[in-house]
Amino acid sequence: MVTLFGTDGVRGLVNSTLMPELAYQLGRAAGAYFCKAGGNHRFLIGMDTRISGSMLTAALAAGLCASGVDVDLAGVIPTPGIAYLTKKEGYDAGVVISASHNPFPDNGIKFFDRNGYKLPDKTEEDIENILRHDDEIARPTGDAIGVIRHRPELADMYREFIKSTVDGDFKGMKIVTDSANGAASDFLPGILKDLGAEVVAIYHEPNGVNINNGCGSTHMEHLQKRVVSEGALCGIANDGDADRCLFVDEKGQILDGDHLMLINALQMKKEGRLHDNMVVGTVMSNLGFGKALKENGCQTVSTQVGDRYVLEEMLKHDYSIGGEQSGHIIFPEFNTTGDGLVTALQTLKVLRESGKTMSALNQLMVTYPQILKNVKVYSKIGWEENELIQASIKAAEEELGGDGRILVRASGTEPLIRVMGEGKELNQLERIIDDIASVVEHELGVENN
Repeated sequence: MVTLFGTDGVRGLVNSTLMPELAYQLGRAAGAYFCKAGGNHRFLIGMDTRISGSMLTAALAAGLCASGVDVDLAGVIPTPGIAYLTKKEGYDAGVVISASHNPFPDNGIKFFDRNGYKLPDKTEEDIENILRHDDEIARPTGDAIGVIRHRPELADMYREFIKSTVDGDFKGMKIVTDSANGAASDFLPGILKDLGAEVVAIYHEPNGVNINNGCGSTHMEHLQKRVVSEGALCGIANDGDADRCLFVDEKGQILDGDHLMLINALQMKKEGRLHDNMVVGTVMSNLGFGKALKENGCQTVSTQVGDRYVLEEMLKHDYSIGGEQSGHIIFPEFNTTGDGLVTALQTLKVLRESGKTMSALNQLMVTYPQILKNVKVYSKIGWEENELIQASIKAAEEELGGDGRILVRASGTEPLIRVMGEGKELNQLERIIDDIASVVEHELGVENN
C-alpha cells in the first residue's frame, strides 16, 4: 500500500502523482476526521504562488464542503500565516497548498490542527485510512453542505501580526529581499518598508511558474551579488512558502540556520528569554554551532532531521528557539511553526541593537567544513548491519578523533544513503567521505547489484 503522507504532508507532481481528484477525496476525509462532533465546522486554506494552487484549492475545498465543512480562503499567504490564523481565528484546521522549495510543477497539501501545529504521524494515518474508505464518508445534503468564502483580510491580519513581533523600526537600514517569487513576495518587502527600511526587492513578481526558479533560499547567488553591489547592510532570502529564511551579510557571505539561531539565541540569553540557555538543533547542525554556543554559556540538543522533531523536543521542555540549517527556525514565543518572516525581523532586530555589521555577527560561529555525499542504493534495508560499512565509519571516526564527526543515514524519501562528515581539514575530510561512500556503493550501490 502506497502511503500518501510524506515527511511534510502530501506532495507530488500535479496532474500526475498529485491529482485534483485526490485533493477532493483528501478534503472529504479530512473533513470527516476533524469534524466528528456535531455543530458547524470551519477550515482555512492558503496557498503559495504556483499555477496549480487555485486548482488544488478548489478541489480540496469542494471535498471539505461535501463533508459538511465551511471553508475560508486566505489566498496567497506564507505557510506560517495559516498556522497562526488557524489558531487565532478558531478554525478546526488549516491547510496550505504548497510544495515549499520544490520547482513549480510540484505541489503539496499540508495540514495544521486547531492549535496551529503540523499533524502527527498517527493523525495522518487516520485521515489516510478514512480516505481509503471514501464510500463510508457521510454525504450531507440541503443546508448541511459547506460553503466557501474568500477572506483576503486574513492576509492583512497576518501582516500586522508580523510587524508586532518587533519594537521600534528599521529606519536607516538598507536591505535586499529575495522572495523566491513565492508566498513572501507580497509580504516581507512591504512589511520592511512599513517599518522604515530601505528595501531593494528582487524575485518578488510571481507568475505561477517562476517560484524557486534560480532564486530564494536554495539559490542565493544573485542575492549575494546584489547585496554587495547595492552596498546594503544585508540580504534576506525566503523559500517558496516562506517558512524558511537565510541571510547574506554585507560582504556577500551566507548565514545559514545555524548562524541565525546562534545570533538570536545569544540575544535572547542577554534578555533573559532563553529557557535553560538551550537551543534545539538537528544531527545536521554544524560542529561549530555547538562549540560557539558552549563558548557563550549556552548548550544544544540535537534531534533527527525534520522540523516536527525539533518542535517536539522544544514543546517537551519549553525551549525558546530551535531549527535547522535550512533556515527553518521556530520561535514558539511568536508562532507554532517555522516562520521565515518572524526569523527575518528577529534577526534584523539583533543587527539593529548590536550596533555591529552582519559580517561581525556572522563571525560569532566558525563553520567547520562539511561534506555530504548521496549514494544511490538498490535498498536501504539493513544497511546499519553491514559489517564493511560499519568498519569504514569506525575507521573514519577514529581518524578524525575529537576534531570531527561522521553521520551516515538513510534518506527518508529517496533510495539514498547520505554520508556526511565534518572536520577541520577539508582535504582529509574529502578523502574520508569518499572512502565511506565507496564502501556503501560497493555494498549497496545500484550498479553493483
